Amino acid sequence: MANKSSLFQKSLLQSAIKQSVVKLNPKLMFRNPVMFTVEIGTAIMLGVCIWILSGNTTQGSFMYNFIVFLVLLATLLFANFAEAIAEARGKAQADSLRKTREETPAKKVAEVGKIYSHQVDIIPSSQLKKGDLFFCEAGDIIPSDGEIIEGLATIDESAITGESAPVIREAGGDKSSVTGGTKVLSDAITVRVTTEQGESFLDKMIALVEGASRQKTPNEIALTILLAGFTLVFIIVTITLKPFADYANTPITIAAFIALFVCLIPTTIGGLLSAIGIAGMDRALRANVITKSGRAVETAGDIDVLLLDKTGTITIGNRKATHFYPANSIDEKHFIRCVALSSISDDTPEGKSIIELAGLQPQQLSIINPRFIKFTAETRCSGVDFENIRIRKGASDAIKNLCEQAGNKFPEETAAHVHTISANGGTPLVVAENEKIIGVIELQDIIKPGIHERFERLRKMGIKTVMVTGDNPLTAKFIAEKAGVDDFIAEAKPEDKMNYIKKEQAEGRLVAMMGDGTNDAPALAQADVGVAMNSGTQAAKEAGNTVDLDNDPTKLIEVVEIGKQLLMTRGTLTTFSIANDVAKYFAIIPALFIVGIPSLQGLNIMQLHSPESAILSAVIFNAIIIPLLIPLALKGVAYKPIGASALLRRNLLIYGLGGVLVPFVGIKLIDLFVALFI
Repeated sequence: MANKSSLFQKSLLQSAIKQSVVKLNPKLMFRNPVMFTVEIGTAIMLGVCIWILSGNTTQGSFMYNFIVFLVLLATLLFANFAEAIAEARGKAQADSLRKTREETPAKKVAEVGKIYSHQVDIIPSSQLKKGDLFFCEAGDIIPSDGEIIEGLATIDESAITGESAPVIREAGGDKSSVTGGTKVLSDAITVRVTTEQGESFLDKMIALVEGASRQKTPNEIALTILLAGFTLVFIIVTITLKPFADYANTPITIAAFIALFVCLIPTTIGGLLSAIGIAGMDRALRANVITKSGRAVETAGDIDVLLLDKTGTITIGNRKATHFYPANSIDEKHFIRCVALSSISDDTPEGKSIIELAGLQPQQLSIINPRFIKFTAETRCSGVDFENIRIRKGASDAIKNLCEQAGNKFPEETAAHVHTISANGGTPLVVAENEKIIGVIELQDIIKPGIHERFERLRKMGIKTVMVTGDNPLTAKFIAEKAGVDDFIAEAKPEDKMNYIKKEQAEGRLVAMMGDGTNDAPALAQADVGVAMNSGTQAAKEAGNTVDLDNDPTKLIEVVEIGKQLLMTRGTLTTFSIANDVAKYFAIIPALFIVGIPSLQGLNIMQLHSPESAILSAVIFNAIIIPLLIPLALKGVAYKPIGASALLRRNLLIYGLGGVLVPFVGIKLIDLFVALFI
């Protein structure tokens, strides 16, 4: 996905040029009030040219008026081209994604009563419905989005993410989600379809990059209204010049009036506004980030606080059991058997690693009429009941409370092991039999490489990072310090994340949340920017407004930079566009009145050749500046984490002062050329 293709490929140019003409349709132009008024002006100039050909002699020469008409038409085409090339880049990506979404045979699993067999029916992927099961093995293309309910597999996601390294997806836990269009490389999985036809992840990506589902953001709408206001003001200004001209006994041609109007309204930003928004979404996609709206990208540019789930986000997520510590009076073999029994129904990587470390055969774990207790965020423990035995494993405080309520003490040696494991960054799981502590399991988590440096960059951007974990405070503190986050929330329940987000939002801060599990879904929905990992559960991806295809916990850096780029690009080009008007004012106003009011010669600081050349030079510059700025609109203004004030000073100097000086130079050079023919 993340390709580094050039901005202007031949195939894209051909499509964009064609669309530039198609977009001249007034029904389409009406959506952009600035350029729509330019189109009206262009139509009037065409009428003036026809009027001159019919014999009128009051509006100057036909050639002069026709050139003004052509330049105005070019202005429209250049503005349309900016939007069209941005759309074409998106459509090129969409075509690539469509190849991935080609009709795929699906091995639908037949339902027999309440038991699903692996006898499959081969059907087209388009016939799969939400809730259906399908089977995939090595070499198969996954036909639809879904959740793995059985098995594990190595999957090639390069068609979606652009990354060639295969990933492991398995039933249970937070890495059970698979995406349609990806390929199974090894093993086999049974998957439950989680989306209806036409609503898959790939379908949404195609709609986004094509611009079909792109809606103007609140900021874009606000700027459009502002530009429309500017345009209205300059319509009034231009109209009121007519009585002044009559009073000064200075006839002004229609071409001059229209040229003045077109040059004074913010045509530069008006022509580039849509392209900036489309390109922002495009840059997000090229960074392997799918956003459900442009608003999410813009909001990311103003984020104050970032919440990150620890497991799978900051850490690799597949914690492994590394050691068993039985209590002093407990036989080690008995403890290991109890540990293994409590993990029989635990499909998570942690549970599987406990069975693996125990090294017991299935026949050694056979029990009569077991009742398995599933882990929940509320109880923070799991286990099994059989005969008169109750085995529980879970967070130390949860098991401690369970035992103390039954009147049993928490052994000192177990407390010491819990403290040591936590202090070393591990996760202790305390095990109890019939509400008596029998020992501790040590789980070790691995922090993702390079994470500390990434958080430091976020800090320079002014973003506070907060790690959220269900671990005890000691473990959380160790991981937080090692990872380099600013703060942490330990022993967190799902509602704790929600409450923290609401508290920060109530204090006027914008909050981003990153997560991958179903338990993260409420917080992802509440956050201003909810970034879900592509490897995470379907619930998490549906709750967030952004999906990270790379499963990178610090991908928010890219999302923030793209958001800031989008806001900065729109702001700086607006500044540049308005600053341009200053120079054009000094070019056209003296040209209009210099004959009737010679004293205005002092305003002709560029010493332009003649009134006709001055007007023509201004409109030509006004036209050609749009295509010259298209690369900047598509790439975005460069962002560096140097602070808002420093960025503002830099951009005002470059685009504010530059916006004033560049037209003076450009119009003068064009005038020197135009003077050769007038």
